[in-house]
Amino acid sequence: MKRVEDLLKDRVAAAPDSTAVSDSSGARWSFAELDSASDDLADCLRDAGVQPNDRVLLLVENCAAAVAALHASWKVGAVVIPFNARQTEAEVARVVKHATPAVVLMTAHVSADAAAHGTRMGAKEITGAFGSLLLAKGTSDPDPILHDVAVLLYTTGTTGDPKGVMLTHSGIRFGAAASSDIRKMSPEDIVYGALPISHVFGLISVLTAACHAGTHVLIEPRFTAQKLYDAAMNGVTIIPAVPQMHALVMQYTKEQGMEKLNSPTLRYVSSGGAPLDPAWKRKAEAFYELPLQNGFGMTETSSGASGTMNTIGSPDVSVGPLTPDTEARIDVDATGGNGVDEGEVLVRGPHVMKGYYRNEAETAKALDADGWLHTGDLGKIDDEGRLYILGRSKELIIHGGFNVYPPEVEAALNDHPQVIQSAVVGRTKEGDEEVLAFVQVSDNDRPTVEELRAFIKERLTGYKRPKHIVLTTALPAAPTGKLLKHKMIATFADELP
Repeated sequence: MKRVEDLLKDRVAAAPDSTAVSDSSGARWSFAELDSASDDLADCLRDAGVQPNDRVLLLVENCAAAVAALHASWKVGAVVIPFNARQTEAEVARVVKHATPAVVLMTAHVSADAAAHGTRMGAKEITGAFGSLLLAKGTSDPDPILHDVAVLLYTTGTTGDPKGVMLTHSGIRFGAAASSDIRKMSPEDIVYGALPISHVFGLISVLTAACHAGTHVLIEPRFTAQKLYDAAMNGVTIIPAVPQMHALVMQYTKEQGMEKLNSPTLRYVSSGGAPLDPAWKRKAEAFYELPLQNGFGMTETSSGASGTMNTIGSPDVSVGPLTPDTEARIDVDATGGNGVDEGEVLVRGPHVMKGYYRNEAETAKALDADGWLHTGDLGKIDDEGRLYILGRSKELIIHGGFNVYPPEVEAALNDHPQVIQSAVVGRTKEGDEEVLAFVQVSDNDRPTVEELRAFIKERLTGYKRPKHIVLTTALPAAPTGKLLKHKMIATFADELP
């Protein structure tokens, strides 16, 4: 079986001196140096008692040492659990209890949060060619069910029973190749890596895809609009991001007195994680002067399952045709569809997860006997085989008996020139659901609620218009930039009647 770490082995054989990764701490490693650093760290893991099919928990923020930790864990036959160090003690404890890792590694040199976890766990510093990391020992507990599993990813915002997504070596390699191929990544490229490697987008669509193609990853611990702007102006050629990142860098550039990015090197920009509104897509393409590519994927599909390869100005707002060897179909009987051609999106292919670790009940809900993954997303497929995502079935708002898709309302709000981004959620009240909108604006250039209502009145029918609109300069978001919709009502409770 070909394993994920074989990608690095192949790169070392092909181009050992080509740059693999650089970070803001000053590290800049070739593929040969990354290989050496991960070898050194693998020895430390073996000395700590890590065995094949053990789990290694990475409490990290993006840096070269975290990349070395991934490859080191795979080299000893362990399963990696990438987890963002900014998670709380309770969230970390929940994963530790469920996954029982043999060791925990922490990137304290780039993360005060990681350092705090290390202090709490009584971790010891280890050093080597990989730099410096903190290591806390657990108990070796090899699990044979993990023999072909490379990564356990605990999905954001899960409640109830833990859901550690088991992604196999072959599935990750497939996802990496698909992401690399659709972007035509090469050793001449530099890809911007601000998406956390504790998230499937950053881990597979960016980092592992880059290793597959021999591409240099400029990796950042945390996203800021200024850093993305600076990177784009200084050599970066590929920017994969979520819509919120694009919105914030466009706002930052506007505040600098410029309407366009004017990057001398950027050649590819993509957006994932949310549907694209045509007007917003045109705005982003005018800003980058490049086509804005879109795609669909989730943790359970090893990231991408489809993607566009459009030319600039294309009106296509689908998430593209399916990647090779991926199948999809629409379950029109699923709750929330129109019963004709819309319904829950089902996906099948070599990149689909093995299941949820130590959770047979949730696995049975998500994967049917024929291998179809029930994504929980509402969508449709057109006559040309392009997939459209209409929204999450669990986010669907039913107001007055009518279906309201939050992405459609958000698109109308985001089209306003003074709106940075927005989040729309439903709130149950008096036997119905109200539509609530939380809108991020700038302190120095903001519309009134009345102006927004007048603006969207021309774009949305009555039942889709928000009952309440809250204006704010910041919205609660995950480390990936993904808006945390489940926190909106609680965060702004004082501003809601």
